[in-house]
Amino acid sequence: MLIRDAIVGDAARVSQLLEDLDYPTAESEVAERIVAMAANLDSRLLVAEEQGEVLGFISLHFIPQIALAGEFCRISYLCVSSNSRGGGIGQQLVDEAERLSMVRGCDRMEVHSHTRRVRAHQFYDRAGYEDSPKYLIKKLKRSH
Repeated sequence: MLIRDAIVGDAARVSQLLEDLDYPTAESEVAERIVAMAANLDSRLLVAEEQGEVLGFISLHFIPQIALAGEFCRISYLCVSSNSRGGGIGQQLVDEAERLSMVRGCDRMEVHSHTRRVRAHQFYDRAGYEDSPKYLIKKLKRSH
């Protein structure tokens, strides 16, 4: 299994994986975001590839802390293709994310996962993540 930074050529596959997560996103939009993330030193988009096929991805954002030394890393998306789940690919992506985060000086990882994603919660529990009981969100309306 090769874990590497995503490239624009991965956009079609990442778009398919996002659709598996119920986040349909056009390939062209994914390509634009891959370019933007690659240019942002505070984000990484990694893919897991086997025999030339992208089987999963993880999206990371590094966030400085004002009150504490170091940063923390947020996993914003993690997806493994439905026919590859259960084979350890997700854990390999999380392990690499944690390794990169420690190198960067992060003191913790966090992930937000909707209550409906029960299998994801079980995965993160097995990976040593603890439940944090409150997460608040407010959707912002874009002005045109």
